[in-house]
Amino acid sequence: MASVVTATTLSKGSTAGLCSSFHGSWGTSFLGEDHSLLASKSRVRVAVRPIRSAPVMKNVNEGKGIFAPLVIVTRNIIGKKRFNQLRGKAIALHSQVITEFCKSIGADGKQRQGLIRLAKKNGEWLGFLA
Repeated sequence: MASVVTATTLSKGSTAGLCSSFHGSWGTSFLGEDHSLLASKSRVRVAVRPIRSAPVMKNVNEGKGIFAPLVIVTRNIIGKKRFNQLRGKAIALHSQVITEFCKSIGADGKQRQGLIRLAKKNGEWLGFLA
């Protein structure tokens, strides 16, 4: 496969021959003769991750809890849009009550946020957020 190429003269008047150490062929690239062989063996695997849907905030206890059946029936009767408006107003009112309670006992904002989170967790457990 390898052929020897020698350069004979550089200038017109030179009598000495120059020898080259090039042992490749002119048809190969500067990457070497085995480039195509190496390229076929060294394939890069790219892991393809499944496409995830956007995370949805959902109640873990949905449909559970003592008040869940009442909440579901009410939502079906008055409609989802109106129900969510009423639920939002009730949650806002309850948060205001918690805030006023924290002001009256002198609790700081961190404690107030903790009480609001506790109220949400209790609401989920009882089925109010079904």
